[in-house]
Amino acid sequence: MIRTSAVRAILPALLIIAGLTGYGRAQAPAPSWKQAASVTASNKGEGDQFGFALALSRDGNTLAVGAPLESSSATGINGKQADDSAFSSGAVYVYTRTGSGWSQQVYVKASNTGVNDQFGYAVALSADGNTMAVSAVYEDSGAKGINGNQADNALSESGAVYVFTRTQNSWSQQAYIKSSNPGEKEDGDTFGFTVSLSGDGNTLAVGAPSEDSAATEINGNQADNSASGAGAAYVFVRSGSTWTQQAYVKSPTGRANALFGYSVSLDNSGNTLAAGAFDEDGGKGALHIFTRGGGAWSHQARLQASNAERQDSMGTWVTISDDGNTVAAGSLDEDSLLTGVNPGNLGANDQASDTSAGAAYVFTRTGNTWAQQAFVKASNSGKEDWFGSRVALNGDGNTLVATAPNEDSAAKGIGGNQKDESAEEAGAAYVYDRMGTTWNSPLYFKSADNKKFDEFGSSVALSKDGRTMAVGARFVNGAGAVFIFTR
Repeated sequence: MIRTSAVRAILPALLIIAGLTGYGRAQAPAPSWKQAASVTASNKGEGDQFGFALALSRDGNTLAVGAPLESSSATGINGKQADDSAFSSGAVYVYTRTGSGWSQQVYVKASNTGVNDQFGYAVALSADGNTMAVSAVYEDSGAKGINGNQADNALSESGAVYVFTRTQNSWSQQAYIKSSNPGEKEDGDTFGFTVSLSGDGNTLAVGAPSEDSAATEINGNQADNSASGAGAAYVFVRSGSTWTQQAYVKSPTGRANALFGYSVSLDNSGNTLAAGAFDEDGGKGALHIFTRGGGAWSHQARLQASNAERQDSMGTWVTISDDGNTVAAGSLDEDSLLTGVNPGNLGANDQASDTSAGAAYVFTRTGNTWAQQAFVKASNSGKEDWFGSRVALNGDGNTLVATAPNEDSAAKGIGGNQKDESAEEAGAAYVYDRMGTTWNSPLYFKSADNKKFDEFGSSVALSKDGRTMAVGARFVNGAGAVFIFTR
């Protein structure tokens, strides 16, 4: 089971773009950015948390949204949405864009819908949007591998991932995927806590932060269960329509309670994997980079923040550029109240304990060598804002979005007054652009109808060109919504 302190890091965040003028001052909205649309569920219900998770195809024309607490007992594609007899079974909604308009294409449920399975907890799309991976992190089957017995319910919270494919406008389930070691009775591994797909959809990475083996690196002993909460990641590959597990991936340390696999992200080729271990090293957190050559995986690097401190939780979220050479990670419990990119005077006075203002870090790779490029803060860092809860990069890695779902401004739209703080946990998103190796100050985003407790920034995604951004706000009007911005 994941600790309460870990679960809180799942709270959504916001979305954003680049170019800010100063803390507390209203900005002139960047004319190139606008809120283009918002979407809600076709059967929106109180507490469904629509927008807890989302994914955007690389062309920005397909959007998948998870609502893990939706309660229909329907199964499969476009079932009956209204019965609400399977509490928190979860659902996913797929939307497509034609011109500037968005419409719901399909309503998706698991093939074995179950109470509290939370299908839709994590979602991922291939570049063309035709392959979708959806997790049900609290699904209870004791099955192992691909397309096993879905009905057995013998292993509480073991977790599962479902793969769906689209042909023209028609969706179908292709695979039901479990790990090769789904956990012990009443102590499942939460397989599916995060998911990521390669651009062609043929490589799938899945995180299981509650997995307990003390194995290290690639394909070690899965059965020892002597390191509670060490965590694992799994890589699956598809040939034709057939999926197989390619690798069982662990941190090189194999330490208990590291929660490795809390976040995962694959580059476009599927040959570079970034995995977060947010509780590693006394909660400082770390990222691990793995690379694949000839079908074999190896550990390339361990990345840690330049100002890492205990309980900063770096690695709660991770995102990687298409070429695998830029990685950004969120650190929602980082405590400095500095603002902007690479702020100076990072000393003891700027590291007040337990503010949880949050930060993000950008790392870049040259050859096989990784280095930190940027320490990124909000333009209005505030206590318990959880900046960095979610981060996203566009294809070339030159646009970064970081969200702060607990940010408190009542501003509306783009570039509003950041200092107001009269809308508790309304949430915000910040967008940064990179020129060469320099990151610009951020542009500050809110929804057009921003309200307290919306938690705008619960989830976020960018298109490949960085011109379409989707931001989830899981508590809008009690049910949740996703806001789409374009430039």
